[in-house]
Amino acid sequence: MKRYLLFIFLIINSCFSFAQSKTDSLLTLLKTDKEDTNKVKHLNSLCREYKLVGEYDKGLDYGKQALALAQNLGFKKGIAQSYHKMGTIYLELSNFPEALKNYFSALNIWEEIKNKEGIASAYNNIGIVYYSQGNYPEALKTYFSALKISEEIDYKKNTANLYNNIGNIYYSQSNYTEALRNYFAALKIREEVKDSQGIAGTYSNIGNVYDEKKYHPEALKNYFAALKIYEEIRNKGGIAGVYSNIGLTYDNQGKYAEALKMQFSALKLNEEIGSKFGLAGCFMNIGRIYTELHKTKEAQDYLNKALGLSKEIGSKNYLKKNYGILASLDSLMGNYRAAYEHHKLYIIYRDSLNNEETQKKSLQASMQYEFDKKETELKAKAELEQTIAAAQHKRKQLIYLFIVIIIIVIAFFIINGQRLKSKKEKIIFEQQKALLRAKKQKAEEELLNAQKLLINYTENLIEKNRAIEEYKAENEKLKTLKSVELYKEKIDNLDDLNNSTILTNEDWEKFKTLFEQVYKGFFIRLKDRLPNLTNAEIRLISLIKLNLNNKQMGNMLGVSPDTITTTKYRLRKKINLSDNQDIDKLVESI
Repeated sequence: MKRYLLFIFLIINSCFSFAQSKTDSLLTLLKTDKEDTNKVKHLNSLCREYKLVGEYDKGLDYGKQALALAQNLGFKKGIAQSYHKMGTIYLELSNFPEALKNYFSALNIWEEIKNKEGIASAYNNIGIVYYSQGNYPEALKTYFSALKISEEIDYKKNTANLYNNIGNIYYSQSNYTEALRNYFAALKIREEVKDSQGIAGTYSNIGNVYDEKKYHPEALKNYFAALKIYEEIRNKGGIAGVYSNIGLTYDNQGKYAEALKMQFSALKLNEEIGSKFGLAGCFMNIGRIYTELHKTKEAQDYLNKALGLSKEIGSKNYLKKNYGILASLDSLMGNYRAAYEHHKLYIIYRDSLNNEETQKKSLQASMQYEFDKKETELKAKAELEQTIAAAQHKRKQLIYLFIVIIIIVIAFFIINGQRLKSKKEKIIFEQQKALLRAKKQKAEEELLNAQKLLINYTENLIEKNRAIEEYKAENEKLKTLKSVELYKEKIDNLDDLNNSTILTNEDWEKFKTLFEQVYKGFFIRLKDRLPNLTNAEIRLISLIKLNLNNKQMGNMLGVSPDTITTTKYRLRKKINLSDNQDIDKLVESI
């Protein structure tokens, strides 16, 4: 079960604990402030302080006052900061249209005054809104735009925030390898700049991944590390999120009493700060636990609350999860028609979030970022080469001058000519060495990229076939219902779909192409060494080459792990392997 709360970070240059004395001090300053830029700054600071303690109405009031005064003064930096701070409040209130409106207004101002830090911050915050709405390709696109600028200007705090947020996208798409890679990159920078708030959020996100992988002790270790920091800085939203995630881990371990205690603690904090997003997650988590405890009335009450809030804030991710849990609850209560309808809605929202087109657009955004980054490096290299060429041209002119002088001084000409020749040969030699290094590096990068593509493609195939097995199980369950006549035609159609999507020839050709990029000439060497293999045996051997276990191979080939074991045994007999010879080592040697 995915975490219902992922920590996302906006660019807020402030501390994260609220001091009443600071607010009082700002209010005192306002009484004597003139109508100038200092008053704009004080009004924006009050907007931020009230936002931190969840007094959103007051925060918005001071933000609007700051905006009006900044506009009258023509104070563009103050205008952008006002839009930014109000956008942050609207985001926490889950009012996504207003949040986007304010963030884009801030972005326009930052671009107008060419403030790169502000531009990077605005892109990051716009990406957070898209992520919250379940629009992963647009979120990833804006994150990479922000990351490019942040790395260019060495804006480390924002760079860390962006690695974290990019990790959230990959986590939501179940690409845990890439998620962890980005989370650890964020953690390294946050520890370097001593960003306590950011460190806590990253710990919690790393815990989410470990919990998905069923490493529950490691997940709890990270959650409690995050909780300790959030309690120290008195961040109620952070504490609520960690409580909820700890509760989900306890739930996964079957510790329902502890799980409910954590969820209700999180619910109370989210009510205090008025976070609709947090409340929707807690209602959903509590409804799920009550469903597992067969407390159907309580489960239904909380899930209906969660569904209403999820619709209100427009979160596709929450709607998907709500409908999935409601389908399970309906089945438990014997409401099979409702279960079927809720399951269909779950499929619709799941596919809208994780369909092939969404993943393709996400990959395109990632590739575009890498392309732009490489293009910048090539541009810098071209400029360097132009500088060298100009220097060489100047050097030639000097040589011509020397020749005129050398006509008079023969001895000086001979000595100087030999020195210049030696230097030129050395430059050419170094250029050739540099060219060879560049070609080698490019080849290594292409191999690494092919390996990553193959791993991702393999994981996607495993995930696809795992989902198909779940559909089969659901179909078998529906076939046992008394009202099977009502669903027979739909079930038959699902059966046909399932049977037609288990590792098709098209899947195999795509897989084979990626495989050949990583293990060049493998299938040629395999045919030379074992010429009598069938196509099915070749597929099995290629999966053995990837070090997959029997269950993973079974998922990819659409068969059971026992079938994989039997096929391996028959293959050993066919190729005359003795009992003390390992088929995995044989494949590894090819």
